[in-house]
Amino acid sequence: MTQITAQLSSQLLSAGTRSLRCQDEDGSHEGRSPHEAHQPREAHQPREAHQPRRGRRPAAPPTLVAVAHGSRDPRALRTVTALLDLVRALRPGLPVRLGHIELNDPLLADTLAGLRGEAVLVPLLFGRGYHVKQDIPQAVAAAPHLCARIAAPLGPHPLLAEALHSRLSEAGWRTPDRGAEAARSGVVLAAAGSLDPQSAADTTRTAELLSARLGGVPVLPAYASAAAPTVPEAVSALRARGRDRIAVASYFTAPGRFAVQSAAQAPGIAAAPIGVHPALARLVLHRYDQALAAPQDAAQGAISAAAPAAALAAAGEPHLATA
Repeated sequence: MTQITAQLSSQLLSAGTRSLRCQDEDGSHEGRSPHEAHQPREAHQPREAHQPRRGRRPAAPPTLVAVAHGSRDPRALRTVTALLDLVRALRPGLPVRLGHIELNDPLLADTLAGLRGEAVLVPLLFGRGYHVKQDIPQAVAAAPHLCARIAAPLGPHPLLAEALHSRLSEAGWRTPDRGAEAARSGVVLAAAGSLDPQSAADTTRTAELLSARLGGVPVLPAYASAAAPTVPEAVSALRARGRDRIAVASYFTAPGRFAVQSAAQAPGIAAAPIGVHPALARLVLHRYDQALAAPQDAAQGAISAAAPAAALAAAGEPHLATA
């Protein structure tokens, strides 16, 4: 297991799905992925061994551990809890647990300590920032009793553009037809922010997906902390381009300080955070399935971060999400 932890340290900057080598209690699945561990091994077992034992229950699927940031806003915990209830409703029988990086119980370390067997950690985060690259892998390394995989963050993905569009519409946004109104329209995508340029790249990609969803209306990313431009700066940039019909889309999982701050800076329509939305619940399950389906070493060495995680830590990147 010491070797496993050492391997993990070299993979903290891996893009997409991250995984640990797993082992069954009897050691027979050592080196196999959690998904592969459930598959038959014809080369090592006689055919009769594949037949289910009479009266034996099928093995439970790996636990989905949703990793939320945490917030002092009491609405955040209620929102994430309701989102996971929706995830459970979409896939009955799947064990789903919640763990927070900070500020709320249960903390991720406590959730992992209470689990046994296999788990897939799905970050309820929208980009490749410090929490995804450092905090979550470190929590997994501190739980060597688990066979654990870490899924990719939720963003970017077209399902997020769908959810953002939905929240804008609920707030009163109407996508304009071509003409003068379209030429005056623009959207600011308000996100938490990170020192990691890959996080900004992920947010920019989501802005592009949302723009396409809105029929080509320009969408500028903006940040509540640690990165530029801010929401007011993005609003000013749109106005400088002759766009005075401006809405703010809230690129947050749940209500919190940054979401409230961003909404207060909107010159007009301010959408609610994504929150309990069917598209977001489907995306959580999609990332879980991706993590199980990926070959164990598929993502190792796939990243070349412009700002290594160690440098981010040295710079003291703040914990950014709903806060």
